[in-house]
Amino acid sequence: MTTGKVALVLGVGPLQGLGAALARRFAAEGLQVFIAGRSLEKLALVADAIAEFGGAACPVIADATVETEVQRLFEMATADGRILEIAAYNVDSNIPAPLLDTDVDTFTTLWRQNCLGAFLFGREAVKHMLPPQRGTLFFTGATGSLRAKPPFTAFAAAKAGVRALAQGMAREFGPQGIHVVHAVIDGVIDGDRARGQFPEFVAAKGQEGLLQPDAIAETYWQLHRQHPSAWTHEIDLRPFKEPF
Repeated sequence: MTTGKVALVLGVGPLQGLGAALARRFAAEGLQVFIAGRSLEKLALVADAIAEFGGAACPVIADATVETEVQRLFEMATADGRILEIAAYNVDSNIPAPLLDTDVDTFTTLWRQNCLGAFLFGREAVKHMLPPQRGTLFFTGATGSLRAKPPFTAFAAAKAGVRALAQGMAREFGPQGIHVVHAVIDGVIDGDRARGQFPEFVAAKGQEGLLQPDAIAETYWQLHRQHPSAWTHEIDLRPFKEPF
């Protein structure tokens, strides 16, 4: 049974991934979840899994870098009087390359997918959260949000931009009832993406050296439930074995 309140997650990919875990967790609390990404096949799998447990999820194809598509996504989520309770920007696009091998197209692509998309998403979320003066806006960050290391300098520049965006929005809209959270994911998430792209690295880390998507999702939910007198703006999450 849904509550008439909505959670919107942009950046939903594999069934075993953070976007899917966030959608499951929010749906478990009775929120109708709108899940957006680039693969309808992957979105459908996540939506079906949520429906199996009695939740409600609506898959939407959307490009985070296209303003009209982001606007349409929020219009769909809030149609028929639905209230936007949570919006999570979970896009994490990365292309490793030494700086001298990074061309303008690569740098610009990373900036558009990570930083520009976060701006478009965050701006639309605030527009819908300001009238009721409530809601939680999440930005998923990375180790690169805080420190740049080769061959991920271009990625880190984009993620640092997302962090700055989140800081500015928290200071501007926090006093108006909107909880803006920047979550630094400092480690490797145990998901289909990591296991498919660098299985040897995942195996070397071991189960206890990886972040579990459901554990991250639980943290997001608890942050959403925080009393406004004690809000967290930035949090870093890592396995207990991860050095920092």
